[in-house]
Formats: sequence, C-alpha cells, structure tokens
Amino acid sequence: MAELRTEEEQLEAIKRWWKENGLSLIAGVAIAVAAVVGWNTWQNYQDSQAEAASMRYQQLVNMAGGDALVEGEIDEARALVAEIVDNHERSLYADLARLIEARLAVSQGDLGEARDILDGVIASSNREYVQGLARLRLARLQVADDDAESALDTLARDIPAPLAAQQADVRGDALHALGRDDEARQAWQEALATAEQRDQPIYGIQLKLDDLGVEEATL
Repeated sequence: MAELRTEEEQLEAIKRWWKENGLSLIAGVAIAVAAVVGWNTWQNYQDSQAEAASMRYQQLVNMAGGDALVEGEIDEARALVAEIVDNHERSLYADLARLIEARLAVSQGDLGEARDILDGVIASSNREYVQGLARLRLARLQVADDDAESALDTLARDIPAPLAAQQADVRGDALHALGRDDEARQAWQEALATAEQRDQPIYGIQLKLDDLGVEEATL
C-alpha cells in the first residue's frame, strides 16, 4: 500500500506540475520553433536578396563597362544604380553601384555631381576599403578640377594599406599640378616601390617620372 500511495503521490505531483507549468512549457517550445523557422526564413530571404543584388550589379557592370556610352545607355545605367541602392541600400553592391554612378557622372561632364556622389559614399559606407576607393577617385577628380590642394587633404584621410600605392600615385599627381615636382617625383617613386613590395600592378607612373627627367625610378 505504501508503494501505491507513493506512486499515486508521484502521479498527483506530476499532474500538479503539468497544470502549473504545462502551458508555459508548450509556449516555450512554440516560441523556440517559431524562432528557428523565423531565422531560417530570414536567412533564406537574405540569401535571395544578396543573389538579386549580385545579379543586378553584374548587369550594371556589363551595361556601364563600355568606353563610350550614349546618353540613353547612361540614363539606363543610372536608373539601375538607383534601383540597386533603393532595394539593397546597406549592401556592398549599393556602395559599388554608387562608385559606378560617379564615373557615369564624369562621362556626362558633371564633375560636381561626381564629387557629391563620392562624398556621399565616404560619409555613408561602413566599409573602409570602399571609403578608400571613393577617396582616391574623389582626389583624382579634385586634381582634374584644378583643386589639387583639396586632393591632398582628401588623400591625408584614412586610406587602407592595400591602396597605399594608388594613394601615393594620386598624391604625386596633385603635387605635380601644384608645381611641386620634387615632391611629386618622391610620391611616384614611393608608389612604384609600394606596388613592387605588394606585388600589385600599377600603370603609367614610369611615364610620369620620365616626363620629369627621371629615367629609372629609385626603388
């Protein structure tokens, strides 16, 4: 009888526990299942969004890759940039699309708009390498726009180490535009040396040095 009472007491204890905790247990399981399903759904959505952004960006690259786009093609490419930015604002593809948009503005002769676009990329992107690319392109535009002093200021900001050779190259361009040829020569030689150390291709610098009367760069 003692054993029976013990079993009955255990059964009653289980019933009481279930009555007190069963609903919360079921709710907890349901929440956990919903969380897993929701996470998987979100991941699938993110994957599909990334794939869509990649496809649209590749379409933009193909469209804007020509050397001489006609006006209608430029307008179409810029519309695609707007679509990518609107639909995938925080993605890398949106940042890269805006860099292409700046080039398209240059092809239309609007250096001011191109500078504004690059300023926007620098301000809004959270990717240091993209910011560095935008600063380099902005500095090139500033040199082309007879604003070499501003280019030097732009180049003095944070630019990632992998872009150091290009940074020195554009700094040389800015210094040369200001008539500071000795400093320009040093910057271009630094660009060549850095590119060689990093095994990076860099073009046109030796021609710039030759124009300054330097037959061979000192590495």
